[in-house]
This record gives sequence, structure tokens and C-alpha cells, in this order.
Amino acid sequence: MYTLTVRDHFMIAHSLNRPEFGPAQSLHGATYVVELTVRARELDANATVMDLGALAQLLSDVLAELRYRNLDEHPTFEGRLTTTEALARHVAEEAAVRLGDGAGGRLTGLGVVLRENPDAWAGYSLELP
Repeated sequence: MYTLTVRDHFMIAHSLNRPEFGPAQSLHGATYVVELTVRARELDANATVMDLGALAQLLSDVLAELRYRNLDEHPTFEGRLTTTEALARHVAEEAAVRLGDGAGGRLTGLGVVLRENPDAWAGYSLELP
């Protein structure tokens, strides 16, 4: 299986309004480093998984709706906790929608890793049709 990964980052504000989150219950900021990886069984005619620039732009487009936003006020997350895990799933699902047929149907899956800091991260992966 071949993989291609791009990285970007985004800053948000949010609160995690449950006692289990301790001080993170209050409004606070976070800067996430995001890695988006796509998988393919075979390479294309150019010996690539897909165009690197196109994948980087796709990730940037997904993150554009989140950058510098207070997720507590974002309609997509109304009534939902915006944990790192939940945000990883959101980014993965939005990337899958934008990938459409997966580079001509060759892509088999994707994964997203959100890094809160160098020592803590969460991820979500999914198979593509």
C-alpha cells in the first residue's frame, strides 16, 4: 500500500463543557498540526499516489472553515464536543467528500492525525468507496 501525507496547521478557540475536562471547560485556544494521509494500492501513470499540491490544497480548503474560529459558535459543531478526536473525524470526513472518487477510484482510504502538542495527538481513518 502506498501513502502520501501532507501537513498543515490551524488555530481555534473552544471549550469542552463537561467536568471531565477540568480547566479545558473554559474557553481556550488550541493550535493543531494536521497530517492528512491518503492510501492507494497502485500508483498512477506519473508514479504518484496523487498530485501532492492538490492534496495540500484540499487540506487547506478543509481547514479554512475552522481557522481562527470559536468552535463553540460554529454551526457544524452545535451541541457537539470538539475534542481532538472529534475534530480529527470531522477533517477526515470533509477530506473524503472533497476527494470524491479518490483520484480516479485508486485511493482506498485516508487518515488524519491532529497533534495538540509534540507529546499528544489523536487520529481518525476511514476507507474510501
